[in-house]
Amino acid sequence: MTRPQGIVAPILTPFEDDGRIARDLWVSHARWVLDQGAHYLSPFGTTGEALSVSLSERRQALEWLVEAGIASERLMPGTGLTALPETVELSAHAVELGCAAVMVLPSFFYTAVGDAGQARYYSELIERVADPALKVILYNIPQNSGVPVSPALTARLSEAFPGTVVAYKDSAGSWDNTAAVIAAAPKVAVFPSSEAQLSLGLANGAAGCISASVNLNAAAIRALYDAIRAGQDTSELEPGVKTFRKAVQDAGLIPSMKAALAVRSGDRRWLNLRAPHENAAEDAGRALLEALGPLAGHLRFPA
Repeated sequence: MTRPQGIVAPILTPFEDDGRIARDLWVSHARWVLDQGAHYLSPFGTTGEALSVSLSERRQALEWLVEAGIASERLMPGTGLTALPETVELSAHAVELGCAAVMVLPSFFYTAVGDAGQARYYSELIERVADPALKVILYNIPQNSGVPVSPALTARLSEAFPGTVVAYKDSAGSWDNTAAVIAAAPKVAVFPSSEAQLSLGLANGAAGCISASVNLNAAAIRALYDAIRAGQDTSELEPGVKTFRKAVQDAGLIPSMKAALAVRSGDRRWLNLRAPHENAAEDAGRALLEALGPLAGHLRFPA
C-alpha cells in the first residue's frame, strides 16, 4: 500500500466500569465495522478517545485486535503525541505488528513552532523509526490540536519522504483546505472531513473518508463510495448518508454513538467514556436512534 483509499473507521474505544478497555467489546465492534464494509480501522483516533488512553494500553489493545484474527494490514492506528519519543514508540510498535499505516497528529501545545518545527517533528519520527515499512498519515484537526498541518508542510514532507508520507486526514471541515492539500501534494492520498464530502472529494482526487460515523454506518457509506467509484447514480444513496452524519454530529459524536450502541446492544458498558469526558446517557442514544429512524435499522446486535 503506497496510497490508501476507501472508507476508514476511527473506531470507538469501549471501557469497563472500572475504566479498563473492554476487550470483548473492542474486538467485536472492530469485527462488526469491518464486516459492515469499512476498508480499514483506525484505532485510537479522536473518536477513540486516544489522548485519554496510556501508551501501554494502546499497545496492548492493538495487539488484541491482531490476536483476534483481524488482519494488521487493515489497521491504521493513531500514534501522534506531543512527546516525540512516545510517538516513535507507538509508531514502531504498529510497524512491528504489520499495520498498514499510522495516523500522526502534529506535535501540539507548542503552537508557535510553525511548519519548520512540525517538519522537524515528522522528519525525526520517520528517521528514528527507520523502517521502510512505515507509512504515515498526516492528521490535521487544528480545532482540537491548535496546530494545523498546512498544504505547504504536506508538500514538503511528501517531497522529503516519498513512499512514507502517504496520506492526509483533514478534519478541519474546510473543503478549501482539502483542495489546497490535493493541489500541493498530488502524491498524497487526501481524506476530506467526513462522508458528507465524499462525492465532492472523489470527484476532485481525494481518496475516500476517515470518519467517526463509519462506526455506525459503514455499510451505507461503503455503498456510496463504491457507487461513486463505479460512476453510478448516487441520488438515492447520498441523502441518507448525509442525514445520518448530520444527526450523529449534531448529537455529539462520541457520546451519542456510544449511547446508541448501548441501547441497541443492551450492553451498558458502551456508556463509559474516559475523563475528561462525561459518561454517555441512554436517553441520548434513544434520541439519536429516534432521529435516525429507518436509517438506523441495521443497528441490531445479538443479545
